[in-house]
Amino acid sequence: MSSSTSREEYVLHDVEKQELTKTHLNEYEEDEPVIVETSEVTQLSWVDRLASKLKAETKGIEPITDDEKDDTDILNAASMWFSANMVIAAFSLGCIGTSVFGLNFGTSVLTIIFFNFLGLIPVAFFSVFGIEFGLRQMVLSRFLLGNVTARVFCFINIIACIGWGAVNTIASASLLHIVNPSGPNCPPWAGCLIIVFSTIIVTFFGYRVIHAYEKYSWVPNFVVFLVIIARLAKSGNFANGPWGGGADTAAGVLSFGSSIFGFASGWTTYASDYTVYMPRTTNKKKVFICLVLGLAFPLLFSMILGAAAMACALNNEKWNALYQSHSVGGLCYAILVEDSLWGFGSFCCVLLAMSTVANNIPNMYSIALGTQAMWEPLAKVPRVLWTCVGNLLVLAIAIPAYYKFESFMTKFMDSIGYYLAIYIAIAVSEHCFYRRGFKGYNISDWNRWDKLPLGYAGCAALFIGAFGVAFGMSQTYWNGQIGRQIGKFGGDIGFELGAGFAFITYNICRPLEKKYTGR
Repeated sequence: MSSSTSREEYVLHDVEKQELTKTHLNEYEEDEPVIVETSEVTQLSWVDRLASKLKAETKGIEPITDDEKDDTDILNAASMWFSANMVIAAFSLGCIGTSVFGLNFGTSVLTIIFFNFLGLIPVAFFSVFGIEFGLRQMVLSRFLLGNVTARVFCFINIIACIGWGAVNTIASASLLHIVNPSGPNCPPWAGCLIIVFSTIIVTFFGYRVIHAYEKYSWVPNFVVFLVIIARLAKSGNFANGPWGGGADTAAGVLSFGSSIFGFASGWTTYASDYTVYMPRTTNKKKVFICLVLGLAFPLLFSMILGAAAMACALNNEKWNALYQSHSVGGLCYAILVEDSLWGFGSFCCVLLAMSTVANNIPNMYSIALGTQAMWEPLAKVPRVLWTCVGNLLVLAIAIPAYYKFESFMTKFMDSIGYYLAIYIAIAVSEHCFYRRGFKGYNISDWNRWDKLPLGYAGCAALFIGAFGVAFGMSQTYWNGQIGRQIGKFGGDIGFELGAGFAFITYNICRPLEKKYTGR
């Protein structure tokens, strides 16, 4: 973002644009001057000038104008999440229903279907906001949560982006490392470098290159998953397992479902970032339906396949041993390489490991926008620079975490995912009950402290919602007072209680905030 941007000035960064239309100029109040930069103006930072020469996106968090809304391909919105979810991380999550929570294949599948739809619908819903308003999700959150609350969520979101990027990178580095165990192999640190720098290349160029990459990157992953299906069918190891019942099974379903919901809803705080260039006239119902399908198929397909692979591994000692020693990377290696496809199987493992790039891209693009939205001085740093910094932080954490604290990283990220349920509860309440639909927003207020709601109600809901999470959690390091009552080892209802507590608190406090502050 240009160093000349401030609260009183809206600077157009796309140097290919020569003027703003009258319609767009009228959206801004007269006391807020509009500065229009062209390719002949040299006030852009050197980073933005370099990005512009390389045809990279130079827009930051400022609203996308009607002139700039030129992405008319509805399938772009769906394919974005299709590729981001057709990845080894989703496959890995499907495995833990059986390996961690003791569910059989059928129960795992039912849990996967229900909790995925519960999590993906908010992503599709908030994606429509990008079309209507041209606002990035963390900027839109200033209207939905309150200005201060939105910035708190920006900070949480930055941590989540870095954390999940590191966890995903570690998983892929592990798979790259195991590909050639009897000869020269890829050191874990080198695997982390490969994943991170591949992500930098795509995220540097921004919205259009990201959509182009995600539109096709699912194809090799899908082919590898088809090969895994063929190998599972040929192995003859599959067994559904006995159906369970009672409190322990309920606890397993709730805990597994909590992990699935966190993964599926994880894109909510990025959702509108990837539809902001779509024209306002785009059919929003079609976009919503396409997004639901584009999210549902890869999530369900990848996770159910992971559950099937784990069901087979329980009946194959070698597969199970490799899973226990090398996690999902070992399982994929066992299925594709051991006593099977050898060289071609190793190639498939490499393709699957590289699928993490598609999963990390949304994290590393949106981390820049979240950082800019958190605090005005940070918005003066160009998006491309924040993107690179975010990727390098992922690398700095992933390499030592691989060797020293991988288990801690995974547990930490499982915990931080609870904030998504609180975010959804507050945002949906504000939009439906207080904004009463899209007509209740004045987008010209996007960066005005004197016009936006401050967020007293949002902060109260976040605080009380966190108590709900603590009461309902069931993790190895913390069993909440309510969660521990479910089954022998506890059942995780942290996100349900967090959302419920936040919803009630917000809808008690928000009318009071409006009454006494007028906004």
